[in-house]
Amino acid sequence: MNLSVTARLPGLDTTKNSEAVSVSKKQQPIESETSDELLMARVCQGDTDALASLFRRYAGIVRGLAYRVLRDGSEADDLLQDIFLLVHRLCGTFDSSKGSARFWILQMTYRRAISRRRYLTSRQFYTRLDLDQAADRLGDVRPESGKGNSLDWALERKQAWESWLAELTESQRQTLHLFFFEGYTFEEIASKTGQTVGNARNHYYRGLQKLRKQISAGKLPGKEAV
Repeated sequence: MNLSVTARLPGLDTTKNSEAVSVSKKQQPIESETSDELLMARVCQGDTDALASLFRRYAGIVRGLAYRVLRDGSEADDLLQDIFLLVHRLCGTFDSSKGSARFWILQMTYRRAISRRRYLTSRQFYTRLDLDQAADRLGDVRPESGKGNSLDWALERKQAWESWLAELTESQRQTLHLFFFEGYTFEEIASKTGQTVGNARNHYYRGLQKLRKQISAGKLPGKEAV
């Protein structure tokens, strides 16, 4: 991960002219000697260099915490940027008498990560992620050296997907397709297919359970599990 301050953090241009840099060095202690609390105070005064210093200090630990909660690198990267935008915007709410700047930043990270995870869970993000990862594990298993080629393997994987889907009922296949690929809600699926919402949910969960078992077993058509 690139820990440099990105374009999403407004005004954090660390390339100052030589005169400004010279004045800055004379007026302020070097970064390693500046406390987090003093940097926060400077952020509130509009000092973008102070915000950049906080970013360099805490980007790694903030992203690490975000990743542990969200389980996805792209989501963790996005949250990292959002947190320092919030530090810039909400610095006036920081109260050093209630805790350190480090605690304030990490507490905000944890709360935002939990909120984002709940949203992603409600959108079935982790269901998709689990299926993708299971399929990727199958894709990592190549034919034995000297047997077959990439085209053969691609066709084999396609046949595997078709065989897995064949294990589902028509209602289950239709429900999963509408949910994952068309973006329908259970209510919309029920209306489109002429069934109750409860039945739509039942087809979804039963179909998903069958599909997961097939993928986890890694069974290719006509072969033993890999």
